[in-house]
Amino acid sequence: MNTESLFKPFQYKNLKLKNRIVMAPMTRAQSDNGIPTQQIADYYARRAASEVGLILSEGTVINRPASKNMQNIPDFYGTEALNGWKNVIDAVHENGGKMGPQIWHVGDTRNSPDYPLQDMEKASTMTLEDIQDTIAQFAASAKKAKDLGFDVVEIHGAHGYLIDQFFWEVTNTRTDEYGGKNIKERSRFAVDVVKAIRAAVGEDFTIIIRLSQWKQQNYSTKLANTPEEMAEWLLPLKEAGVDIFHCSQRRFWEPEFEGSDLNFAGWAKKITGQPTITVGSVGLKGDVMGAFSGQGTEKEDLTELTRRLERGDFDLVAVGRALLQDPEWAKKIKEQNTEALQDFKAESMGVLY
Repeated sequence: MNTESLFKPFQYKNLKLKNRIVMAPMTRAQSDNGIPTQQIADYYARRAASEVGLILSEGTVINRPASKNMQNIPDFYGTEALNGWKNVIDAVHENGGKMGPQIWHVGDTRNSPDYPLQDMEKASTMTLEDIQDTIAQFAASAKKAKDLGFDVVEIHGAHGYLIDQFFWEVTNTRTDEYGGKNIKERSRFAVDVVKAIRAAVGEDFTIIIRLSQWKQQNYSTKLANTPEEMAEWLLPLKEAGVDIFHCSQRRFWEPEFEGSDLNFAGWAKKITGQPTITVGSVGLKGDVMGAFSGQGTEKEDLTELTRRLERGDFDLVAVGRALLQDPEWAKKIKEQNTEALQDFKAESMGVLY
C-alpha cells in the first residue's frame, strides 16, 4: 500500500502542515463544566506527537445560552476555559503539531438529561437580535483562537446543528432575510458568520468550514441535488472568506452525483477551486453511525483513498474513529506498519487515551 501522498507537505496562507492527515473533530464531552483539563491536552498532544499533521478539536461552543447540548462539551469563551485551551495548544505545539478549534452552536438539538428540550430557551425562532449576537460570538471565539496561538479555526456548519439548520429548508422556514426559497438565500446566516470571522482574524488566518449534505435528523437528505445547486451553496461561502471546505460524508468513497465518481470533497474543490478535506470512514469498513449504537468495525486499507488523493480530488484527509482508537495510527501508516493497525471498538467513543 503506497501512502506517500498522505505525507506530502501542505501549505495554504499561514497554514503549513507536514502531511495531509487531519484529526477529525469528535465530541468527547469530557471537559468538566466546559473547561478543558490536562487530560484533554494530553489526549491531543499524543496525536500531535504521532505524525498527525493538523488536529481539529471537538466542537467547542460560543457564548450563547443554547449553544451546547451537554454540560461537559468544552466552551470557547470565558477566562477559565480559554486558559484550558491555551494549555492544549501549547502542548500540541510542543509535540510538533498544528491545531484549530471547531467552534459550534448546536441550535435546536438540545435533548439530554442536562439540557432537555422543554427547558431550552431557544426553542422558538431566533430574533434578528439573537442572530446578530450569535454572529458576533462566532467572531469573538475565532479571534480568541488566533490570540491563543491556534493555527486555524473551523466553523461547524454540518450535521443538523445551528448553521446547518439555516441551510436546510426543513428547519429554516423563516420569512425574513435569513430565510429563503433556495440554498443561496438560506446561506445568508453562514455567509455573515464567515464575514464576521474574517474581519476578526484578518486575511492570512485560515478559516475552515465543515459542511454536510446528511443530517443527524435525516441521513439521506441533500442540500444540493445537482452541481449547480452546490455552486449556489458553496461559492457565496468562498466569497465571504472560507479558505478550506471540510466535506463530511458517512463514507468518503460514495459519489456525490450521478455520472461521476467524485465525492463531496471532490465536487467542492472542482466548483470552488479551494482546498478541501475529505472525511468519512477513513481506514475503516463501517460508518460512524454504527459506533453510536455500540458497533465496532474492521480496519480497511487506504488504496481507494490514496487513489483519489493522488488524482487531486481533495487536499487533506480527516481521520476520526481510527485515530480515536489508536493515537499512533498516522505513525503506523507512515512506517508501513499496517499489521499493527487496530479494528475500531465502540467502547473507544467514551475513552480519552
